[in-house]
Amino acid sequence: MRQTLAAGVSYLDLNFQGRARVIASVIVEGSSGVAIVDPGPSSTLRTLRLALEGAGIALSDVTTLLLTHIHLDHAGAAGTLVAENPALRVYVHERGAPHLIDPAKLVASATRLYGDEMDRLWGSVSPVPESAIQILTGARGERVTAGGRIFEVAYTPGHASHHVSYFNSDTGIAFVGDTGGVKLQPNGYALPPTPPPDIDLEAWRDSLTCIAAWRPDTLFLTHFGPMTPAEPHLAEFRDHLETIAGLVKTSLDQPGDTEDDDGKREAWFTDQVMRELRTRVSDEQARAYEVAGRFDLNWRGLARYWRKKGSVTR
Repeated sequence: MRQTLAAGVSYLDLNFQGRARVIASVIVEGSSGVAIVDPGPSSTLRTLRLALEGAGIALSDVTTLLLTHIHLDHAGAAGTLVAENPALRVYVHERGAPHLIDPAKLVASATRLYGDEMDRLWGSVSPVPESAIQILTGARGERVTAGGRIFEVAYTPGHASHHVSYFNSDTGIAFVGDTGGVKLQPNGYALPPTPPPDIDLEAWRDSLTCIAAWRPDTLFLTHFGPMTPAEPHLAEFRDHLETIAGLVKTSLDQPGDTEDDDGKREAWFTDQVMRELRTRVSDEQARAYEVAGRFDLNWRGLARYWRKKGSVTR
């Protein structure tokens, strides 16, 4: 079921793994065609197709994919969609483009994290032809016209080194992918998604400042939906980013230098995150956050960050 954000702008729930409110995709409709912001993984393509059909939109009407970044939960379906509609143009940051054209390293990296669950979670990952790629840098003043709207583009790393965000001033909506966190209920907990390998807290803080400078009325999170007003959400998320990063740093102060010790640190961190979540959401809702992003992987991303910085001894 589609929900309206503004005239010609709506979003739908991709019902990832049979769960509501985990992955959202945005549809922007204009006289010049249709744009999709973050089409999601191939495993949810049936839901996306049915939603388009229900809105009277043929795949041939879709002219543009606007990717915030190339992680499979956001962009895994891009290659399949371009194969079905070769006229599609895919906008992506310059650092992510090579991994869409040849996704072998992307798939290998994801397989190290998800193992035998790859196909069930994400489905197939097809290459995007280089001819379909439109490179973004996120430099000041960069703009994209898609779905009859003009979007400002900003480079917003921190979660991923190839992350961009989009802002449409007509609607006041900033589409921020994972840079604005995971908040599965309007009054839920704003949780930072911090899987390896690209977590960079300094860059993330700068990205939040960049998004705030747009003065958006609404932030749209892929996980999940519109957050209005934007400013309180950004303030809350900044606080939670520091809290979660601090928990990982604390875990790394615990004694032990073996893989088993890291397993204990992951388990301690997971327990602490669940405690944080339960201050705001039910047990069932807290478990949904792990579907949106596994807590053990969040620990690994931040542990890698702290160890690279030399801020911990273990």
